[in-house]
Amino acid sequence: MNKYKKIEMRVLIIIVFSGLFYSFPLQAQTVSLAKEGTVVAYQIEEGDTVYYIQIKELTIRTKRIFKNAAEERQFWRLVGHVRKVYPYAKLSARKLEELNEQYLKLTSEKDRKAYSKKVEDDLKAEFETELRNLTITQGRILMRLVDRETGKVTYEIVKDFRGSVQAVFWQAVARVFGSNLKTNYDPTKGEDKIIEQIINEIEAGYL
Repeated sequence: MNKYKKIEMRVLIIIVFSGLFYSFPLQAQTVSLAKEGTVVAYQIEEGDTVYYIQIKELTIRTKRIFKNAAEERQFWRLVGHVRKVYPYAKLSARKLEELNEQYLKLTSEKDRKAYSKKVEDDLKAEFETELRNLTITQGRILMRLVDRETGKVTYEIVKDFRGSVQAVFWQAVARVFGSNLKTNYDPTKGEDKIIEQIINEIEAGYL
């Protein structure tokens, strides 16, 4: 304990149980630290030296319990759909940010329309084949995830960059297929809540 200058036991417990040392055996990593040295922040509290070490974030997940086999199959189908469209939703956020930045620099409505059309054509050339292969369910989930990533429902995006007529037209088309461009993503309710859990597990590397 002298080597650590009275590091409080609660700090040692955190280190031991958090997997701080990047999955290396604790004993081996401790030897390495003692040999090479580590600079950490500290504070004097009532005469004791308390060290502060930033540890890696831990994600705690519970085992998912299914009511029956059908519910389990439905969940894994949803996982597959989310994994398929989530990258497109993240891409849409980046593209929208780029579009906004350039769009606002243009002063005439003619230039803005021309730029919007160019962006649309470029996106079609790059992604149209892939997006056409999405199922109706995947398209519906993608529209909700676009709202999650951009903070704007698909209807508003179409209206902003293609005009009200285009927005109304594509909303009508979406309704025919049982979708709604005005649907907001709500991570606290229903299917969106499950989707949010899936995304968090994807980001954490569990799925």
